[in-house]
Amino acid sequence: MLRSTLAVLLVASLGLVHPVSLMPASAGPFLERLQARMAAREAERQSAPATEYAYGTDPLQKLDFWQARGGAAAPLVVFVHGGGWKRGDKRNATGAAKVEHLLAQGYAFASIDYRLVPAATVEQQAADVAAAVAWLRNNAGRLRIDPSRIVLMGHSAGAHLVALVGTDPRYFTAAGVSLRDVSGIIALDGACYDVARQLTDSGRFMLDTYIQAFGTDPARQRALSPTLQAAKPNAPAFLILHVDRADGKVQSEALGAALTQAGTPAEVAGVGGTGLRGHMEINRELGDPSHPATGIVDAWLRRMMGTK
Repeated sequence: MLRSTLAVLLVASLGLVHPVSLMPASAGPFLERLQARMAAREAERQSAPATEYAYGTDPLQKLDFWQARGGAAAPLVVFVHGGGWKRGDKRNATGAAKVEHLLAQGYAFASIDYRLVPAATVEQQAADVAAAVAWLRNNAGRLRIDPSRIVLMGHSAGAHLVALVGTDPRYFTAAGVSLRDVSGIIALDGACYDVARQLTDSGRFMLDTYIQAFGTDPARQRALSPTLQAAKPNAPAFLILHVDRADGKVQSEALGAALTQAGTPAEVAGVGGTGLRGHMEINRELGDPSHPATGIVDAWLRRMMGTK
């Protein structure tokens, strides 16, 4: 394993191929960290500069903000990174193309940090997401954003968190905002919308991560499951995208069905890509016109935000 990993890093350092395409599947968390570092370098190289703000007192309660181009109050996309609820940050999860692509279309963009497991709970992470939205709304004037046009977007664990705050109103209420203060939720390849089912179906690879995040109490697992919280009230609309992996597809479709049954508009779509590599690519390549998710997200944002 060590020898193959060093070989991958050597080839990548020569610029011949992206290391994710060569890393063996057994690399597990190492592969996630390597991909995150690569994404951070790509984002720093290709994205416009951001301004960092604190939305709370904890060192991790910070966000990066990219102001929209032009003088008018702009719609805002707020991004919540993944990382198994225990790693990742606002710099290494935005992707190389996403920020520039959205800025070019007239959106402002924010990417938030939140407190991480095990020092914090998933409940506190959801509270952080809501607090960040509240801070952005409260500072809409100086940031030149339109507080009536805000969409929450999350990837992986971040997809779970945005779905959770979009289906359980307690988090927004505690932050002094409401579910109607966001225009919608975009969930990118989450797979833990029904926690107990995911623990049963996931196998051993991610089981420890899920137990660390959600514990073993069935009542707590239900409370942290967006699919089981999807009876109204909910955020106004959901876009739920998944790649070709069994658990993500099943979980995404079940969440969409629960929302639809509750009368909440929810679109669910597969966007190609397989397994862990596809899971990473939907985040890293969103904004690249060649990735299937880009056009779907663009069209959905135009409908939700009333943009051209």
